[in-house]
Amino acid sequence: MGEITVSAQDMDHLLHDPTSAYGAPYQHAYTRLAVSHRGRPADEIVPLLRAAADAALLGFTEAGLLEQAEAISSGAPYELRVRVTG
Repeated sequence: MGEITVSAQDMDHLLHDPTSAYGAPYQHAYTRLAVSHRGRPADEIVPLLRAAADAALLGFTEAGLLEQAEAISSGAPYELRVRVTG
């Protein structure tokens, strides 16, 4: 299980919000990778997750991205704890 802190005004960077004009929510990228990269090595998935996190302006740690990549690789559920500030 991972954890990230996101400001209230930037929640749409993480989760899809149809009312938002922001166009690169991380949730979409993670979902696509979970479908297309299941069974692939985690070290192939990490750079793709990093690019998605950078595009969404989210500051995941390398350890957090590796944990997510391992979940995608194995097909295991991944739980992300989100702390919202301000």
